[in-house]
Amino acid sequence: MNVIVVNGYEEMSDRAFAIMKDIVVKNPAAVLGLATGSTPIGLYRRMVADHAAAGTSYRAVRTVNLDEYAGLAPDHEQSYAYFMRTNLFDGIDILPENTHIENGIAEDAAAECARYNELLETLRQDIQVLGIGSNGHIAFNEPGTPFDMTTHVVDLTESTIRDNARLFAREEDVPRRAFTMGPKNIMNAARILILANGANKARAVYGLVRGEVTPSLPASILQHHPDCTLICDRAAAALLSDEKGVS
Repeated sequence: MNVIVVNGYEEMSDRAFAIMKDIVVKNPAAVLGLATGSTPIGLYRRMVADHAAAGTSYRAVRTVNLDEYAGLAPDHEQSYAYFMRTNLFDGIDILPENTHIENGIAEDAAAECARYNELLETLRQDIQVLGIGSNGHIAFNEPGTPFDMTTHVVDLTESTIRDNARLFAREEDVPRRAFTMGPKNIMNAARILILANGANKARAVYGLVRGEVTPSLPASILQHHPDCTLICDRAAAALLSDEKGVS
C-alpha cells in the first residue's frame, strides 16, 4: 500500500485530483468508482473547476457509486444520487445515462443487488475512490462483513449513523439501512484510492495500514490489493508509528 501523508484536507484533495485527472486524460472512457460523504467533496470540486478551466471531458466516462440509502428516492435531498448530481455530475459533461447507483427504493432488494452485481461485472472500475469510517468500514460494509460479500443491504451501526448525522438535520433522520457494494466488488477495481482526514479516523487508518487483515475492520482487506493508495492528513496518520512506506 502506498501511504501519502499530507498537511490537511485541501492538500489531500489536491493529491487525489491529480491522480483522478491522470486516469481520465489517459483513458477518456474510464470507469470511475465514486464515493459520497464529506471526504471526497474537495476532489469533486476540483474536477468541476478543472472541467470549466481546462476543458477536461467526462463525456465518455462511466461511473459506479458505492452505495445508496435504502428508502430514499433519487430526488430526495439526502440521497446519494442527489449528492452526486449536486456535487459533481451537474458541473461536468458526463452523460446521465453513464452514471450508475443502486436504486434506494427498489421494491425487490435482492433483485436490485443482483442487478448491480451484474452491472459491476461489465463496468470494472479503473479506479475506486473510498473513504473510511471511524469503525473501519468502507462503503457501508460494517465490521463483520465477509470479504467475499458482493452488493447487499446492510443495517447501519450506531457509529456509522453518528458519522453521517452531520449531513442531516437530526440524527434520527439518518436512514438505518443501505445498499452497498461488497468488499469483493471493491477489490475488483484495478486501482483503489482511499482518503482519510481527521483525528477520529486515526485508529481506523492504523488498522488499515498496520493491523491484522480481518472482517472486524473491513478496510484491512485493502492490504491485499495490488494497487492501493491512501492519502491522509497528519491527524488521521497520528498512530502510524514509523515512516516506512510513508511519503
